[in-house]
Amino acid sequence: MIVDTHCHIYRSEMENADEIIKQAAENDIHIILNGTDPLSNREVLELSDRYENVHAALGYFYSFADEITDEDIALLDEQLKNDNVIAVGEIGLDYYHTKDNRDSQIVLFEKMLNLAEKHSLPAIVHSRKSMQDTFDILKKHNVVGSMHSYQGSAEMAQEFIKLGFFIGVSGPVTHTNNKKIRKMIRKVDIGNILVETDSPYLTPQEKSGEKNTPLNLKYIIGKIAEELDMSEEEVIKITSHNAMQLFNL
Repeated sequence: MIVDTHCHIYRSEMENADEIIKQAAENDIHIILNGTDPLSNREVLELSDRYENVHAALGYFYSFADEITDEDIALLDEQLKNDNVIAVGEIGLDYYHTKDNRDSQIVLFEKMLNLAEKHSLPAIVHSRKSMQDTFDILKKHNVVGSMHSYQGSAEMAQEFIKLGFFIGVSGPVTHTNNKKIRKMIRKVDIGNILVETDSPYLTPQEKSGEKNTPLNLKYIIGKIAEELDMSEEEVIKITSHNAMQLFNL
């Protein structure tokens, strides 16, 4: 079994979501679907009910920080009781596009982490141009989880690992010009790494120009194996074990 720990394969993102999920099942790939708003969370729950290889992560994303209401928080609180839910995600901070709503992003992130604590669920965390704020906030909460598609330094990765977080590695590790990620994974023990695609985004270089799918995990796994001088089978075995341990699969 291979675990793709971060995807957005639902109809509001991909018209052929069911077909892609079935292809993943045929290749013994389990996928963790991450919701980002009330609509996608509902879709994730529906798909996790329909397919055995789909696991649900529900959350509200930074881009909705100015829109989420108390009623939305109450709805999510109730949805997190569903047996198919294995994490709170995708949540986090992103100052790349704008820092104008930094305060409201932080407020929403704190609310999401509070729910993760309440329901004893790991968190799947997005952090872009916001590493220090993300780290400082996570330190205040009793939550473990994954740093989704991590693109920070190896030194900061080690700090997140100390908090109980795994490091998510995705398509950019295959990009020729992205030496930083490859340098990072050489310094971070494979026992702390998860593989993910972020489908339909972050397509590996080998499939540039196409929408990403879980089948492209093979390129990510191949690059990690190359960088760490391991077999692909070893990478699959260890990263899948990491995912099963973190998400209680």
